[in-house]
Amino acid sequence: MIKELLRLRVFWLPYAVLLFLTTATFESCQSDRSEQKKEASESRGKNYYAEKVEIKHAKGFTITYFDHYKIVNIISPFEKSADTLKYLLLERGTPRPQGFADAQTIEIPLRNLAVTSSMHVGLLEFLGSTDILTGLSGMQYVFSPEVRKMIAAGKVTEIGREQGLNEEKLVTMHPGLIMATGSPGAKMDHYATLKQAGIPVVINSEWVETTPLGRAEWVKLMAALLNKEKLVNAKFSALENEYQRLALLTEKSKNKPSIISGLNTKDAWFLPNGDSYMAQFFRDAGGNYHWNSTKTTGSLPLNFETVYPVALTADVWLNVGFNSKDTRADILAQDVRYGDFQSYKSGKMYSYNNRVNEQGSNDFFESGTVNPHIALSDLIKILHPELLPAHQLVYYKQLK
Repeated sequence: MIKELLRLRVFWLPYAVLLFLTTATFESCQSDRSEQKKEASESRGKNYYAEKVEIKHAKGFTITYFDHYKIVNIISPFEKSADTLKYLLLERGTPRPQGFADAQTIEIPLRNLAVTSSMHVGLLEFLGSTDILTGLSGMQYVFSPEVRKMIAAGKVTEIGREQGLNEEKLVTMHPGLIMATGSPGAKMDHYATLKQAGIPVVINSEWVETTPLGRAEWVKLMAALLNKEKLVNAKFSALENEYQRLALLTEKSKNKPSIISGLNTKDAWFLPNGDSYMAQFFRDAGGNYHWNSTKTTGSLPLNFETVYPVALTADVWLNVGFNSKDTRADILAQDVRYGDFQSYKSGKMYSYNNRVNEQGSNDFFESGTVNPHIALSDLIKILHPELLPAHQLVYYKQLK
């Protein structure tokens, strides 16, 4: 009898252990699910975004807010493309929502970032967030003294050029995000390796915006990535109000000085098209620009002979000279016909090369992008000095 009981005990013991483990595992899973449901419920109930951004001027992106995540759409990221790229900005540690299978996921707030343009550095500096920068394309083109210190200290890594990124280095670094520039003709396939490595790539196409305020408003995208909506709303509202105040000043001016822009280079003179942000700068500054009616963005390539009769009588010559040390004599040495221009004879020639460091980095394309009110002040000072008698040029300077 005793032997029989021992045999039954040995026989049932494994099943008892199995039953115990199964029950424990089930209870553990139930507990995990309950905890996940609790976290999801808390995430949905928590007010993560007390303050949101509103996009008023930029046409290239949208931001939509939900309980614990944001959806960003980049519209026509590569200028000529009609595609829209979707991004899920998910609060770190919260459950991923359903229904966004086609969206790249970016955990926010960002802890580290790699960028491919000095303009992106301008966005970070505007928000006081240069400390998250870990990778940079074309370090020599950065003006920011703070970022240059970071580069010298080895805190920022060179990641190669936009069309030739060092993917191996980026995969090793594994930044929380790469901000790229949507150059014409490019495709997201270019970043396939990085996406496969779990590194999201967001396309910043601010350069296709048609107004200075539209370009500057891309700082709100950076703010959404950093959860700095309150800061960006306050700062952007201030610059927006100042820009609009300045533009109103010139509306009352009856005199509209005529403008010629740029230089002839390699048998082509590239001028701002009428729907470009630079042409909008000219209008807001109270200038008369001959090619205002060309309804497209970007640059308009013309030959010298087409530009010459317009340039002959233009009152002011803007954006002339590529080198910060260029003089009127240097410009004339490129083509003696420049000496026929009224603006050359009067000396009213101005470049946006006033803030250029020893490496040749131009701050007009960095902090100038997010400070359009200051650039507009410069242009008004040039075209209508009587309206801003106390203003000293910041980004622009007169060629001597």
